[in-house]
Amino acid sequence: MPFQKVTPEKLSTSVIRQIELLILRGILRPGERLPAERELSERLGVSRPSLREAIAELQSRGLLSSKAGAGIFVADVLGNAFSPALVDLFSSHDDAVFDYIAFRRDMEGLAAERAAKFASDTDLKVIDTVFKKMEAAHPKRNPTDEAQLDADFHLAIIEASHNVIMLHMMRSMYQLLREGVFYNRTIMFKQRTTRTELLEQHRSINTALQARDAAAARQAVSDHLTYVERSLSDHNKAKQNEAIAKQRFEHEAARD
Repeated sequence: MPFQKVTPEKLSTSVIRQIELLILRGILRPGERLPAERELSERLGVSRPSLREAIAELQSRGLLSSKAGAGIFVADVLGNAFSPALVDLFSSHDDAVFDYIAFRRDMEGLAAERAAKFASDTDLKVIDTVFKKMEAAHPKRNPTDEAQLDADFHLAIIEASHNVIMLHMMRSMYQLLREGVFYNRTIMFKQRTTRTELLEQHRSINTALQARDAAAARQAVSDHLTYVERSLSDHNKAKQNEAIAKQRFEHEAARD
């Protein structure tokens, strides 16, 4: 008969499984510091030796890392998604910017559709809370804060889609966006009209999600990213025009 004796699972193995799932589900994020050993062992209800054994195993597998005098951290598991050579290529070619936006439009549209269907009530509260922060930040006109909240809003939708592959892939993509590899998001918040339109676009996305209207949520995300694409294209064209105008001006001034 194909039966085997059931053996109790080691405590350290249970700890490993729990931390693995927290990382997989995106609850523990890259760079996040774990609680101190005593506190964590109490929270998990295991001895400190069992906890140390689990931490050591997770470190050997590259999921956790230690910093002398600072503690144990979730490893930068997103950092190897793209090679440095490929990142350099992304940052030096404008075509990559628009391919990136097209990719986001497809993936985030799908994420919004899934979130409208599968998000829990708490997921939707998180999205709504981030949007309310965006509303509060709008009068303050701080491009950095607004850009960060913009990313937080979109990532909250991806988290609410409950697809762990999409979650980690898009977090990796957003990390490159934060580092300015694809484009500087603060450009999008410099003009008053642009800022207001962006806020209203995010309102439309949030409204559709709160209503659990999957088709409307996907369309609102598509409309938003199409607007971003057009705005960046217009910005690039304006920079080119200004460069030409400066050449013309310098040439005309030299003729005097």
